[in-house]
Amino acid sequence: MSEIKGDKVMETAQESEIQCQNDDRRHLSPPQQGQEEVTPDRILQLVFGYAPPLIIQAGIANGVFDSLEQGPRYVSEVSAITGAAVRGLRTIMNAMVGLGLLSKDPEGRYSLTRDSAAFLVSSNPSFLGGYLRHHTKQLIPEFLELDEIIQRGGPAVPVGNEQIETEFFQEFVEALFPLAFPGAQALAEALGVDKARASIRVLDLGAGSGVWGITLAQKSAQVMVTAVDWPGVAAITRSTAERLGVVDRFRFVEGNLWEADFRRGYSIATLGHILHGEGEEANRRLLKKTFEALAPGGTIVIAEILVDGDRTGPLFPLLFAVNMVVNTERGDTFSFEEISDWLREAGFEDVRTLQIPGPSPLILATKPNQAG
Repeated sequence: MSEIKGDKVMETAQESEIQCQNDDRRHLSPPQQGQEEVTPDRILQLVFGYAPPLIIQAGIANGVFDSLEQGPRYVSEVSAITGAAVRGLRTIMNAMVGLGLLSKDPEGRYSLTRDSAAFLVSSNPSFLGGYLRHHTKQLIPEFLELDEIIQRGGPAVPVGNEQIETEFFQEFVEALFPLAFPGAQALAEALGVDKARASIRVLDLGAGSGVWGITLAQKSAQVMVTAVDWPGVAAITRSTAERLGVVDRFRFVEGNLWEADFRRGYSIATLGHILHGEGEEANRRLLKKTFEALAPGGTIVIAEILVDGDRTGPLFPLLFAVNMVVNTERGDTFSFEEISDWLREAGFEDVRTLQIPGPSPLILATKPNQAG
């Protein structure tokens, strides 16, 4: 009798333990009707978010993509061409199959995909190797200090002077040309530059790679460009303009955008990804100075990584804002509404967007005609 009773107590205890476990699970992750159970899968994937750019960079540095330009190859063949170890190559090449940057046939031969063929082969004009190197060699090491940077609210070393900015931008500014080129072409088409019969004076502020002024100059012999940047960066602009055959229609002004005298009477002024590196006050002053530099009826063109007004998306501008905290003293990503307010305050009208290839549209605005 006692044994039967003991068995009953044991069964009851086991049932209670199971019930407690179920209660604990419900407490930790309360089930909601129609919702899936919460798992750490997304967080675990994000933890390895640092790996893809480093893997791609390793593939570029070890000649993986260039070695596949002529067709499919076994990893042993890639090793013979590049001199890299088979073990190392196999791991990153398989990872890039998972990333969709290589494909692998049943025989074990690897091939380029459309994306890698277009952007990761060094002989291609659209090669993004410099941009990948910028991220892996310049940005990622800085992000490793993010805990302390967030505590301080900015980088440990003051930035913004000519030497620091020149050294930083010289490392990667040329790599930005292929990224911005499709947008610059769309701009030239929208402005009808190729149909111009009169001279078009373009002010390229923070010219960098020169992509905005160079692309406009390539579209029409009527275009004359004034490129403004630090001396060390302007040398890169000059070199690119010379290589692309338009340097004879360029004038270079070296110095700080807020202090340099770039004169007046321009038809078009471009600010290609300049505002995010500065704070609101500096941007307001620069837009007012640009307004004064334009001729009546002139157009300002702003390329930026635009965040939504409530700063809940898109993801890329939100992440880029963190990059600005890491690498600048006052930089941020801004919304269309914020920049629109600054433009109207400076005197511009007809603030509008122009859709281009890339994460964000261009912002355009017009300086009123004097008669208006």
